[in-house]
Amino acid sequence: MPPFETITDIAAGVRTGRCSAEQVTRDCLDRITALDPDLHAFLTFDGERAIAQAREVDTARSRGEEPGPLAGVPLAVKDNICTAFGPTTCGSKILEPFHSAYSAHVVAQLEAAGAIIVGKTNLDEFAMGSSTEHSAYC
Repeated sequence: MPPFETITDIAAGVRTGRCSAEQVTRDCLDRITALDPDLHAFLTFDGERAIAQAREVDTARSRGEEPGPLAGVPLAVKDNICTAFGPTTCGSKILEPFHSAYSAHVVAQLEAAGAIIVGKTNLDEFAMGSSTEHSAYC
């Protein structure tokens, strides 16, 4: 698979069939698995869900359907944005058991555009900061 420099390159590659959304997503997940134990950037990620989303994008493209402007682009959202999958903790252990019944509008729009949400990233507790130094999960 060719190297990509921008999300525009990824989306164009997936839309033209030069690469598959599934392979791009697998590469992204491999990178998360390799680097996140040291970085602690992700609070949650769901590889199986991401691969399933990527396969849907690839299937739509193979049927001749327009997979969307963000076709196959792996993205993460901060953990203060609700998703119907996984917990939403806002970087706080107090919210550990909270699971939203819905995804925020921005998440739904990203997915409708063909983006693959790979997980949720760390942040200062309740977004009260900008360095992630004060996350309950660091």
